[in-house]
Amino acid sequence: MATTDDGYLRFFPYEEPYDHQREAMATIADALEEGRDVLFEGACGTGKTLASLVPALEHARETNKTVVITTNVHQQMRQFVEDARAITEQERLRAVVFRGKGSMCHIDVDYEECQALRDTTRELVDVEEDIADLERREGELLDAGQDGDADAMEARTAVVDELRDLQEQREELASERSICDYYYRNLTENTDDFYAWLYDDVRTPDDVYEYADEQGLCGYELLKEGMDGVDLVVCNYHHLLDPTIREQFFRWLGRDPEDIVAVFDEAHNVESAARDHARRTVTENTLDQALDELEDADDARADAAANVLATFRDALVETYEDSFGFGDREAVDEHWDDVTVANDDRKDDLTLNFLQGYTGPGFHEELDQAVDLGRDLDETYAEQFKEGELETRKECQTLQAAGFLADWLAESDAAGQYPVVSVRRDEAGGDVYGRAELYTCIPEQVTRTLFDDLHAAVLMSATLRPFEVTEDVVGLDDPVTMAYGEQFPEERRRTYAVDGPALFASERDDPETQRSISRTLEDTIRFTPGNTLVFCPSYSEARRYHEMVGVSGTRYLDEPGRQARDLRAAFTDDDDAVLFTSLWGTLGEGVSYDGDDARTVVVVGVPYPHLDDRMEAVQDAYAEAFGDSEDDHRESSNDEAGWRYAVEIPTVRKTRQALGRVVRSPEDFGARVLLDARYTERAEVEMGDYAVRGSFPPEERREMVDITPEKLKFAMLNFYQDMDAYDGGPPKP
Repeated sequence: MATTDDGYLRFFPYEEPYDHQREAMATIADALEEGRDVLFEGACGTGKTLASLVPALEHARETNKTVVITTNVHQQMRQFVEDARAITEQERLRAVVFRGKGSMCHIDVDYEECQALRDTTRELVDVEEDIADLERREGELLDAGQDGDADAMEARTAVVDELRDLQEQREELASERSICDYYYRNLTENTDDFYAWLYDDVRTPDDVYEYADEQGLCGYELLKEGMDGVDLVVCNYHHLLDPTIREQFFRWLGRDPEDIVAVFDEAHNVESAARDHARRTVTENTLDQALDELEDADDARADAAANVLATFRDALVETYEDSFGFGDREAVDEHWDDVTVANDDRKDDLTLNFLQGYTGPGFHEELDQAVDLGRDLDETYAEQFKEGELETRKECQTLQAAGFLADWLAESDAAGQYPVVSVRRDEAGGDVYGRAELYTCIPEQVTRTLFDDLHAAVLMSATLRPFEVTEDVVGLDDPVTMAYGEQFPEERRRTYAVDGPALFASERDDPETQRSISRTLEDTIRFTPGNTLVFCPSYSEARRYHEMVGVSGTRYLDEPGRQARDLRAAFTDDDDAVLFTSLWGTLGEGVSYDGDDARTVVVVGVPYPHLDDRMEAVQDAYAEAFGDSEDDHRESSNDEAGWRYAVEIPTVRKTRQALGRVVRSPEDFGARVLLDARYTERAEVEMGDYAVRGSFPPEERREMVDITPEKLKFAMLNFYQDMDAYDGGPPKP
């Protein structure tokens, strides 16, 4: 059935869509009918969310599917709720906003303990229901026996015996440490009022938590029970990108993957998020705990399991200890610091140390025994908690350690996997300890299965191009692509490419370079009628120019570990202030700065990420996967492909995201400054591969105005005067 324009517009909550929005909805509607994925790039003001949601909801309604819209940005979650509420006022929806258990638990227990409490509580309720049935049966048999039915009295005796056993079981299960009172009330009380309230509007997880808490109910479990067959779910990335959580999530929805239409917001982040969800680790502490666990285990397999795990634990320690030079051990702090273990021509150092240190009948056989024993111990712990023998649900360290070691030995030298050892210092005891990690370089290994299984997905962002790169790294086959540039009046914005110093890493410490950058920043801030955002390649560079730049307004500095929300609030409440931050921090995307909150944004340098071993591994993996391909859209050189896919394109996307922090509405205006010669047209001719202007979309390149540092203040003065932006007289050049 072809989706009609009138059909999907019933879900559009406002008077009329923009022309480009109507075009995008039609394109997406056709793609969903064909079961094809969509890559949708749209600048701020495109109306991407509604353009994606409206046809998705229509298609889902007509084909009995569920729409899942997901993001990793909290501000976007709030926007989705507002959009869903607007839609449901016009066309009723059953919508759920879902969040992880950790933030919704009324008794503050971890996931494993929650699951154990849940199982025990459900068993208690089942026993109580059986008791109620038997009590009714016992009463019926008693009445029959008193009327002279001897068989009934004999049957009653058997029922009473069974009833006594169940009552004893109930007493054991009902102990305080074995059940959750909130979940118990979910199962034993009428929850119709909760679901009537839930579906009367679009409720946030906080709304659900507060309502359920007042009623003494578990809102998280009620949400899970109420998700079956809903029209729309709003959730975080991990509900779709984590394979284990995804399987449970679809089960709660009562849907198979082919019955899901997924909409990914800020989809340029899917690559890194999928990589994070694929990483697997085991710490030295976990290995030590597993060995302690095995020492107490009364099982014939324990010695074999301990031998293979102790060998790996000792190899881990040997590997990071061997890496320390003079003073390195003393320099280890509370943050994980990677140790290089991968080798080009042989297995990694940790595996080599393990193989050299192992003695025994065979590590594969002993590892199999460790995994089997771990599974049995885990089942025992679950049963012991259920029976009240343990106060908390104990996690099996042997199972975790053995499972990781099995993965490590099988995959540490596989294509796209990178073996890593890291060290840190325990803040409590001060001891240095290690961690082994399998790092997945190519997210396509994680996401391709997801996109293949879904009915269709819409990936939307302001920075998805080049589309062919996105297709490759997340594993999409023949998606529909569309891009819409800036929708607000061009005369109300300027993008300046400043032909100042090229801030190569080798040049950043040069005093003259620093003075030039500082002077240009001072001019930019002085001629901005409002606040200025300055994005630097790193937090250390942000700190440098925060200290060097002299301005009359307040200077704010974003630092690692600082609460960004409070900093942003203080900055936007100020006037004529400047905020220095890293482009790779949390303030560069998913955050709106409206009006005077930020009039000008500056990107200092080409902020390539720090090229550590992991990044080089990603480059190598991308070079291997996407270089020397016969496909026209891919690079002919492996090295070029690795650099472009892993470094240049993500950096330009981050830069474009930062530029998009200003000019957030048709009435808004502002300037965007790219402070590095590599952004200029001149660099395309004179600097060759170092130039980056060509990595921007064509329409964005056309708007870039090349300018010298000395003339920037005059250009900004003229622009902001044209906008009548200055209160009183303008600054004097």
